[in-house]
Amino acid sequence: MSKPTIYSIARRCGVSAATVSRAFNRPELVSPPVREQIMAAARELGYQPSSAARGLVTGRAEMIGLIVPDITNPFFPLLVRAIQRTAERMGSSVMLVDAEESAAAEVRHVAQLRSRVDGVIVASPRSSSAALREAARGLPCVLLNRPLRELSSVICDNTSALFDAGEHLYKHGHRSFALLAGPSASWAAARRSQAIRRWARGRGVELVELGPFRATFKGGRQAGAALLGTDATAAFAFDDLTACGVLAELAGRGVSVPGERSVVGCDDVLLARTVTPSLTTVTAPMDDLGATAVQVLTRQIETPGGEPEHVRLPGVFAPRDSTGPRSAS
Repeated sequence: MSKPTIYSIARRCGVSAATVSRAFNRPELVSPPVREQIMAAARELGYQPSSAARGLVTGRAEMIGLIVPDITNPFFPLLVRAIQRTAERMGSSVMLVDAEESAAAEVRHVAQLRSRVDGVIVASPRSSSAALREAARGLPCVLLNRPLRELSSVICDNTSALFDAGEHLYKHGHRSFALLAGPSASWAAARRSQAIRRWARGRGVELVELGPFRATFKGGRQAGAALLGTDATAAFAFDDLTACGVLAELAGRGVSVPGERSVVGCDDVLLARTVTPSLTTVTAPMDDLGATAVQVLTRQIETPGGEPEHVRLPGVFAPRDSTGPRSAS
């Protein structure tokens, strides 16, 4: 049997091949009864529309780019899945690129993707604002967890949840805290540090700042060792992966958690719930972040030159077993 084409569907339905093409590519131009007849015939014949041919008609690649700074960080696979699911529902595929924490690579990848995708999502970018603006010039682009006035953005605002975390620790009797800062090029790290400083000033408690540390398990081990050089009884880690490194370092040195130190992470990745003790953290609305980023990008693609959109979604404090009353010793 020959492979079904729009011509075989047209013969089956008694319409022109152009009408069949419009039914797939510009369905709003075909009456509902005719469109349904064409779709039914396509299903019966086993017809699969060619994405390349559809691209010639629509001028779309039906592909979006997604650049992440470090695919090994457990925050990003959850985000990638949320973005991919939403993109598929909207008729697009996702081309994933790992920038390996390199600002230069990030900008280079945007340039490389430009001719291959309809638009790009850059998650937690490390590049400068000027470099991002230049790289995305004329390309539909959404930044995740990095606001920039000229480009659309979707961010998780953890300020309120981090205040809740601070109050949780304060009620447990902690008065001396450590801020284990994340990567210096990360907007999210700067934003989280700023929120914790504001809370500490408002409460009048002691806050020692350590780092910056890389957002890796090894970076967390280094942060844990630095924490033990302070009098802080509670610590805010940049993210859950860093916090898990802190827990490992403290355990390796015989320091109990939460008995002698309390530790708070951020993002609520799967690791936070499976580590022992389970990690007190801030839950990011991962599905909503991914879905919203794709929806905003789609609107940018469909309305070239439109005004940038800026969306903020709140994080939620999630107390677990890595925090508890301050030790009396």
